[in-house]
Amino acid sequence: MKVAVMAAGWLVFAAWVLSGCSDSRENSGFAGLGGEQGDFAQPEPGDRLSFPDDLGPHPRHRIEWWYLTANLTTTEGEPIGLQWTQFRQALKARVPDGAVPQSGGWPLEAGWMAHAAVSFQGDHWFAEKLARGGIGQAGAISAPLDVWLDDWRLHQDDDHWRLRANGDDWAYDLTLVNQGEPIAHGNQGFSAKSGSGEGSMYFSLVDIAILGSLTIGETTYQVSGQGWFDREWSSQFLKAGQQGWDWFSLHLDSGDKLMVFRLRQSDGDYLSGTWINPERNPVALEPEQLEVTADHQRETARGEVPVRWRIRVPSRGVDLTVEAPEGEYWNLGRFPYWESPVSVTGSHRGEGYMELTGY
Repeated sequence: MKVAVMAAGWLVFAAWVLSGCSDSRENSGFAGLGGEQGDFAQPEPGDRLSFPDDLGPHPRHRIEWWYLTANLTTTEGEPIGLQWTQFRQALKARVPDGAVPQSGGWPLEAGWMAHAAVSFQGDHWFAEKLARGGIGQAGAISAPLDVWLDDWRLHQDDDHWRLRANGDDWAYDLTLVNQGEPIAHGNQGFSAKSGSGEGSMYFSLVDIAILGSLTIGETTYQVSGQGWFDREWSSQFLKAGQQGWDWFSLHLDSGDKLMVFRLRQSDGDYLSGTWINPERNPVALEPEQLEVTADHQRETARGEVPVRWRIRVPSRGVDLTVEAPEGEYWNLGRFPYWESPVSVTGSHRGEGYMELTGY
């Protein structure tokens, strides 16, 4: 899952993209905040995933993202966390099979934003890029996969993917080898985000082997490890009263995988998740099957953050403690959120990633 509750930041972003374009302002709201969907398509429980098409953009939907987290180590065994995300925020819906506007006319169908981060030795580096869509500066295609914004790029290269991103004093260049089939969350890909039925289409690639290099300052490290890749899209994502998001993707030493999220809302939190066994058969977890509670707060420059959690799936004998390493892992872009690697102990051991918004 990704940053679904950054409403204020997306409104700022939309205002930036729409600067001087008053005729498109009616579509500038963040998904789920504007009330009317207009011409945008909304996912429903009967919708199904299709590959490779769903690796590419969904111009009939209002918001989507491509999202990679990676738990890596250096050749000396030091742990490293890496993140890359690219967002597309549509300003108008394109009809099915509609013609792609010519870039020479400076079309304004969507705005794009990308985030990249590195977490290493208790430090955290973050960078953000913005772009106007439709003029070649940013975009995505499904086959062969290519997602780019300026010189940040995830693309297919023969039988693997290559990802490159950089900041002021760091850069990474990674080779990604997908070793499994896509995992559909929820109802065959439709992931509910509340008891009243709002939702998104959501799938993950959870078996990605990664090799590459990370440069920080003048030092280059050779790195390797595993990644988790998410794709998600919708048009009316959140309901009124939802205040923040806690999301976890966990690689367990047993060979199982677990995705869990909690939407914090005024009338009771909404929980959901997916249990993925070593044979990669996903089982959707209903709210009553999950317990997700914050166990320890850390004081940071932006206030207290819950950095240790207890996640239980009693029906499967799962009782986990999930904890961020020492340090502060704020992605301080146009809207701040927490993005950190985590360790897993308890009934299972492992590693993974945690994203917290609304704190």
